[in-house]
Amino acid sequence: MSSDTPDPQLLALAQSFRTTLRHTVFLSRSMDIDGDLTAMQMSTLGMAAEAPLRVSRIAANLGIRVPSATEQIIRLEQAGLVSRGPDPSDSRAVLVQLTDQGRATWEEVSRRRNARVAALLERLDDGERATLAAALPIIRKINHTLE
Repeated sequence: MSSDTPDPQLLALAQSFRTTLRHTVFLSRSMDIDGDLTAMQMSTLGMAAEAPLRVSRIAANLGIRVPSATEQIIRLEQAGLVSRGPDPSDSRAVLVQLTDQGRATWEEVSRRRNARVAALLERLDDGERATLAAALPIIRKINHTLE
């Protein structure tokens, strides 16, 4: 098999992985359906919780255009959850960071989501939990490769 033709088993694994990821995203988005913030807004808070980010990076991570990301950020800013400011390394760029209220909101939602996922993980046996834990570094590696 040439290097131009992907291995059929690898393609099948890729399809299964993508399907599983898509369903995981759906599950994650449904966790706060009763919340005040949209899934996209929660994702934005989550990204900014790690470190201040440029609007362009937030848009890329969300898979949307910069104007759409800016709309979400403006709503979060109006709610007092984020602030925008110039990027010290590039005055043309805007950095988004959490406010104290935004951090408190993010932490509360994270606690609530973690509790919901923990309840799902309780349904797994010890071996399944160990397999999941062993897979996480591989998934992180894939994520870092895509960045």
